[in-house]
Amino acid sequence: MLGKIFSWTNGATIGTLFTIAKRGTLIGTDENGNRYYQARDTQSYDGRHRRWVVYEGYAEASKVSPDWHGWLHYTFDEPPTVAPLVRRKWEKDHRPNLTGTPLAWRPPGSLANEGVRPAATGDYEAWKPE
Repeated sequence: MLGKIFSWTNGATIGTLFTIAKRGTLIGTDENGNRYYQARDTQSYDGRHRRWVVYEGYAEASKVSPDWHGWLHYTFDEPPTVAPLVRRKWEKDHRPNLTGTPLAWRPPGSLANEGVRPAATGDYEAWKPE
């Protein structure tokens, strides 16, 4: 319960859940379980309906797919549930940013990779001031 009061990094806080219940309408859910909402009123400074996302699990912006990102930022008027983006055959599936997680890519020789650094080849000459 304290996590819901003080933390926004794992789901929504109590204040956000209260705002959703009072002002929000569920628009849709993506394949990652993120829920997307739009305000019923237009209390924003530009007269548009406010839009927001409640992340499933850890709050990481790269978990939002391109179609929902476009809707959140008013690039598209209709959400992907109504007007999905046309996928091109060359487009790859969306992947969230894994930097800072155990699944992050670590190059060979990285200290975080638990590998052995390759031995020096002797092609490096240290700089010496004159």
